[in-house]
Amino acid sequence: MRSVDEIWTSMKSFFTSFATAPFQWVTVLELILFFIVIYFVLRTLYENNAKRYIPMYIFLILCMGAATIFSEKMDALWFFLFVGLVSTFFLFLFGMEIKRGIYNTPKNIQHRVTNSPDKQTQLTEECINAITRAVFNLSKSNTGALIVLSNGSMPKDIAESGVPLNAAISSQLIEGIFVPKAPLHDGAMIISGDKILAAGCFLPLTQKTFPNDYGTRHRAGIGVTEVADVSTIIVSEETGIISYVQKKKDQDVQITRYIDSVGLKRILRDYYNREFNTEGKKS
Repeated sequence: MRSVDEIWTSMKSFFTSFATAPFQWVTVLELILFFIVIYFVLRTLYENNAKRYIPMYIFLILCMGAATIFSEKMDALWFFLFVGLVSTFFLFLFGMEIKRGIYNTPKNIQHRVTNSPDKQTQLTEECINAITRAVFNLSKSNTGALIVLSNGSMPKDIAESGVPLNAAISSQLIEGIFVPKAPLHDGAMIISGDKILAAGCFLPLTQKTFPNDYGTRHRAGIGVTEVADVSTIIVSEETGIISYVQKKKDQDVQITRYIDSVGLKRILRDYYNREFNTEGKKS
């Protein structure tokens, strides 16, 4: 077993030999390749929900590194060979995932393009048009609806009281959920950005006094704005009237009734302007 002085001398000679040994730069390239392999293995484990293997992988490398440093019979070649074998083993375990990632590279590039500002603006307009179309179709048929526009502050217990969807916004899906006698039609739908997070959610009812024509759906739409930084769109089941509820800066709730298509699109644009920044990314 080598002493500490011998190890220090060996390391010092390694770093001071670059000026006199041009071929020593080959070792630098080997070290760069070594760290690239380790990074690729760690990223593969992290992205494939195998984080529990990361400490084991690092532990094996450290143990072999310590053995190489303190042993007189082992040199760097044994260390690199061991790391290569261990890395190959872990990569072999996730061979299918690696192949899938390589084959899906064009899709990943397309996904990044989709998140560009122009594509995000287009997606925002599609969401606005889909929500507006669905709300007015529900209004025409006197179908009750309650849609919560979440600003990322929806209480967890409210979001989990319904059925999680995490679905893309479409007028057909919104209308289908609020069809009478559908399993989720009595609850509230939660929209966050370009996704329908959940449906059939239970909202707290306001305890304040309102006119008699404000039914349970209206009281729930008002109540949730009192406990969270959200706004709601309500379609009356009796009259088809569209209402919009939001909390103002002075904490008072503002209720706007008889919303038309122009007004609803303006409301939704204001919402999406808060949800997404100018770079097309979620705030």
